Amino acid sequence: MKRYILAHDLGTTGNKATLYDDQGSLVNSTFHGYATKYEQVGWAEQNPEDWWEAVCATTQELLRISSIGRDEIACVVFSGQMMGCVPVDQRGHPIRDAIIWADQRSVEQARWMAEQISPQEVYRITGHRLSPSYSASKILWVRDHQPDIYNETYKFLHAKDSIVARLTGNFVTDRSDAGGMNLYNLEQAEWSEDILQALHLDPAKLPVIHLSSDVVGEVMSKVSEDIGITAGTPVVIGGGDGSCAATGAGVIREGMAYNYIGSSSWIGLATSKPIYDPELRTFNWAHLVPDLFTPTGAMQTAGGSYQWTRDQLCSLEVKSANQIGINPYELMNLQAKQSPTGARGLIFLPYLLGERSPRWNPNARGAFVGLTMTHTRSDMIRAVLEGIALNLRVILEAFQNQGAKIDAMRVIGGGAQSRLWNQIMANVYGVNVIRLAMLEEATSLGAAIAGGVGVGLFPDFTIAEKLTPIASVFEVQPEEKAAYDKIYEVFEATYSALEPIYDQLAKL
Repeated sequence: MKRYILAHDLGTTGNKATLYDDQGSLVNSTFHGYATKYEQVGWAEQNPEDWWEAVCATTQELLRISSIGRDEIACVVFSGQMMGCVPVDQRGHPIRDAIIWADQRSVEQARWMAEQISPQEVYRITGHRLSPSYSASKILWVRDHQPDIYNETYKFLHAKDSIVARLTGNFVTDRSDAGGMNLYNLEQAEWSEDILQALHLDPAKLPVIHLSSDVVGEVMSKVSEDIGITAGTPVVIGGGDGSCAATGAGVIREGMAYNYIGSSSWIGLATSKPIYDPELRTFNWAHLVPDLFTPTGAMQTAGGSYQWTRDQLCSLEVKSANQIGINPYELMNLQAKQSPTGARGLIFLPYLLGERSPRWNPNARGAFVGLTMTHTRSDMIRAVLEGIALNLRVILEAFQNQGAKIDAMRVIGGGAQSRLWNQIMANVYGVNVIRLAMLEEATSLGAAIAGGVGVGLFPDFTIAEKLTPIASVFEVQPEEKAAYDKIYEVFEATYSALEPIYDQLAKL
């Protein structure tokens, strides 16, 4: 019986292949890394052939270490990095390297787009701001600077969609990834004629849009040996990594929210309607679950700020942790516990790489504010944890001010392992924080659920609630919350005071 789901997550640093059985249990996973090219300032490219090699290598290794036969795979399904630009030919082979989400070269194209169609209209149609981060401006950059490649391109795809094309010969995407192109009508679930006409883009160069649980083809015989899966195995399209994470966190009903804490961090909701911010501060994705959306706000350096703290301030913890064989963050957390709530009046602004939603300020800089001779490293470490949580509250309040009701916050990602940080978040957010048992598998699990629904192994997406057991609940502590409410006011005032300074620093 074919009872295993093979989920691939094409991330920024590599591809993770994960095997789940028909009960949704994790069997095994493998990882194969690949490089990113930064040939010029603001450029970020990857070779799609590296993706294909990674998918093939991880599939074969995963089946080998799991002792699973290739004919036992019920389906292959994908999640992946979003907002890319992968020009491919009619065989699905790349014509040039992929321009990935982190690439910012197309600033001029984004500016030109704003002259052709109102940014407010684009936001209302797509649920996203006009930005060089999205696919549309990247496609326009190819058209402007590499017209031969643009004309030769059969379809512009995303990372996962390019692998699906290689596997099946079909050029498709799903609603969540379509949303990362600045070309998708979010509520009508189709490419926007108004935007395409305004930009003079050929809709024939875009893939066909599907539900995330749709079977979009089968593994072709000519590639079955390369990937190591039986020809004819169903391929389910899956979704973008953010929307897959929402499903894998069990956030599949209105009123639910989750917080991913990795190098970056974001808060995502499940809603029946998009949340359009009057100031265009937050953005909206299509959920994997039909008729749901995931309004989202993202900060640039969450775990990245704590990693910086480890590398620059905590060499003693790193050395000690290496000697006794534990994670240095555990010793850092112990240090942070020695500092009281509010880190004795020390504020940390976590803007080490500028800031995204809802600040949208690339000039923002990190800062410790309030340092005195009495402050210790323990205070500084705690201030970093608190500063990240306070900044995430900015995102949370942007949604709450638009009427969003959030019952509790589910946390996933490597940063969610810290119990101290979980409790700080609960008190800063003012809602209970729920830590799931599986913190780092949410993205692949969400894709696997879409695959299981697609081939009938799971009845529907409500299975996500059964497959996301809760490990701990961190309840709001009223006195601590009251203290953080006052600190939050200072945090916001500090950012506002420094905002003009950031612009001055950017000119130095």
